[in-house]
Amino acid sequence: MKQVLDVLQDSTIALKTGKDKRSRFWGVYKRVAEEHDSEFLEQYTTDMDIVLIFSGLFSAVSTSFIVAMESDLSPDPSDTTNALLKQLVQIGLGNLAEAGSTPVDPASVWSLTAPILWIQTIAYASLSMSLLAAFGAVLGKQWLGYYKSNRYGRGSEDERGKRRQEKFNGLVTWHFDAVVQSFPVLLQISLLLFGIALGGHLWYEQASIAWVIIGTTVFGFLFYSLTVMACLISPACPFQTPISTILRALYVDSKIISPNSGDRSPSESTLQGFYT
Repeated sequence: MKQVLDVLQDSTIALKTGKDKRSRFWGVYKRVAEEHDSEFLEQYTTDMDIVLIFSGLFSAVSTSFIVAMESDLSPDPSDTTNALLKQLVQIGLGNLAEAGSTPVDPASVWSLTAPILWIQTIAYASLSMSLLAAFGAVLGKQWLGYYKSNRYGRGSEDERGKRRQEKFNGLVTWHFDAVVQSFPVLLQISLLLFGIALGGHLWYEQASIAWVIIGTTVFGFLFYSLTVMACLISPACPFQTPISTILRALYVDSKIISPNSGDRSPSESTLQGFYT
């Protein structure tokens, strides 16, 4: 009996069995992690591409609008020319008193009105936010590329799995999802500001045309607000938007992987979290 116990003590059967279970666990973990990361990277890469394309086109339109309104920020040089010509006509007609009452330089009495100032401010804010969204999308693509290329690193299978889990825990801890989802929100706010600025500018040019812009902007804002409210009321609502996702994250606990320390192996609930 003593010889049997000595043989079993020196045997590597139990060790091999433990290693087999551990290797199977990390094999399953890698397969599930690959499925999750594939969907995760594809989703956010597509979102960042959309933000980049739309922000580029929108910034071009917004810049053209701002350039067209730039003349409102300074006096019109033609007013001075017209005033001088009017004085010459009055002098030629002998109306010296009336010619002397006309200011030679209308720019000296010109001042920027408050409505024009606010309209220009909103227009520039819209352009700035669209450029900021584009800048954020570029950063987002860089962050996704870093995660994709450095999530596993090198080493044994369990070391690679632990390193990947540590990287993913960092995404959750630092609210990567909320940060990336904020870039489309910036673009949507920029579009709203552009509609307000365009409607305000046309209001002083042609009110009937301005009503079309104002009505379209109000309808779009109300429609967007209703879809966000519907998503907050029902998580199963198909009209999900980045802002509804961010707002829900403020009140609802995340159902993705719970953070684990880098020295411990992920639990079974961690693997199940990939499917929820």
